[in-house]
Amino acid sequence: MQSAFSLSFSHSSLTTPNRPLSPSNAAPRNLRFCGLRREAFGFSQSKQLTSCRLQINSRRIKVSAAAATNGAPSKSSFDYDLIIIGAGVGGHGAALHAVEKGLKTAIIEGDVVGGTCVNRGCVPSKALLAVSGRMRELQNEHHMKSFGLQVSAAGYDRQGVADHASNLATKIRNNLTNSMKALGVDILTGFGSVLGPQKVKYGKDNVITAKDIIIATGSVPFVPKGIEVDGKTVITSDHALKLESVPDWIAIVGSGYIGLEFSDVYTALGSEVTFIEALDQLMPGFDPEISKLAQRVLINPRKIDYHTGVFASKITPAKDGRPVMIELIDAKTKKPKDTLEVDTALIATGRAPFTNGLGLENINVATQRGFIPVDERMRVIDGNGKLVPNLYCIGDANGKLMLAHAASAQGISVVEQVTGRDHVLNHLSIPAACFTHPEISMVGLTEPQAREKAEKEGFKVSIAKTSFKANTKALAENEGEGIAKMIYRPDNGEILGVHIFGLHAADLIHEASNAIALGTRLQDIKLAVHAHPTLSEVVDELFKAAKVDSPVSTTAQSVKAVV
Repeated sequence: MQSAFSLSFSHSSLTTPNRPLSPSNAAPRNLRFCGLRREAFGFSQSKQLTSCRLQINSRRIKVSAAAATNGAPSKSSFDYDLIIIGAGVGGHGAALHAVEKGLKTAIIEGDVVGGTCVNRGCVPSKALLAVSGRMRELQNEHHMKSFGLQVSAAGYDRQGVADHASNLATKIRNNLTNSMKALGVDILTGFGSVLGPQKVKYGKDNVITAKDIIIATGSVPFVPKGIEVDGKTVITSDHALKLESVPDWIAIVGSGYIGLEFSDVYTALGSEVTFIEALDQLMPGFDPEISKLAQRVLINPRKIDYHTGVFASKITPAKDGRPVMIELIDAKTKKPKDTLEVDTALIATGRAPFTNGLGLENINVATQRGFIPVDERMRVIDGNGKLVPNLYCIGDANGKLMLAHAASAQGISVVEQVTGRDHVLNHLSIPAACFTHPEISMVGLTEPQAREKAEKEGFKVSIAKTSFKANTKALAENEGEGIAKMIYRPDNGEILGVHIFGLHAADLIHEASNAIALGTRLQDIKLAVHAHPTLSEVVDELFKAAKVDSPVSTTAQSVKAVV
């Protein structure tokens, strides 16, 4: 695998943007992968190993020094080199990278360290999904018998399940806090806001300055007008993750990532689910072919029904012995269509940026639908379309890609910039996953998006597919339901998008996302070797199934040109 990747670096991937490749900067010291055939660049094996050891040792020394001093003392008149407003996953990733780079860093948190992902999102939801996955397997008598296993009736303790999610969130939150403290990041408590250029206020009246500022305040659940949330019978994902009850019948408004995952949890625990989706089909954000298969596996066989093409115009919480009332209207005509009576309603209509009260008016920044406008380098743009000096915004607050790992990647990208290395993050290389059973994952463009792009730019699109039913490891697990799909350019081998539905899809997607990030072409990656029998062979077969016009990729040619 390493040898295949070693041939796939183009000029652009070996250099920073707007920086030409020259003999002095062509050395692979920036690759940061010790196993990437440095001999291809004129390095001997012994020099390669020595370089790796020096790199690792210098990295350890740098981190140790940073931990002792919180980066180098600021050489300016500022209190800090970098202040980060928000200690979620994005802010945490930026803070750790900043200290490693020698910046004196402070992070401000007005709520709890870890933000939405750790406390009210990714982390506790995965704890609940781990429970639902095991319950679903134990309850599937046919599945267990296929292994020759006999299992008595499965049950669960609701409070025990809730405690598992809560305890996991606490553990991860403590880990994040301790990692920042160990490196000497100053954790400041209080709501942070921007007073002016390079000046921040936190808490009641604490004012500090920094050479650069990053806003990383995240998001909150979005609740449409007409919906009254009481936190008990009409809830958001924040409330649902506490699992204070398991209703007999729950309506889920929205069939995206959040709605799908909670439908998996609730049906495994015994609830009946009704989806309410404004668009004409369920799972509208996914590749249509994946959505169709996922509906057949995740929706149709389970205790789930659905209404599409409708809005929940009004939802009234249960009270005085009456159930939750949901009034539906046609999404196009806005005329009344139906009324539902359920035990609980979960509002899973997405998330809204948390940007109120940040003092943006002090620097002439106007939000767009609540999002802070930024350029491709996460630099904040003011009301006149000009860049605000030394101010950046990452994560959900800028709306580019509302995923925790995207926020972290954006934060690291910003730190690279403020320490002198230009860096632009390729958002099309960032993967996403839905942790249902089976899982759904994707990276890059969907087929309709790719065909639209191809029509505009004048190239052809091809599709490759493989099935989990042909994979030995999946069959050994009796989990053969699933497909992998790749959209690519047959003329040059560029991967445009990959979508996977099946066992451990969330883990399998990263080979494709890394290939897109590194500019690896199919001509190279299809020569990689995968262990047998593993699920990774699903992706291996997907790459091998691609038919590319050119037998030699331009990325391989570009590296040969360097030599």
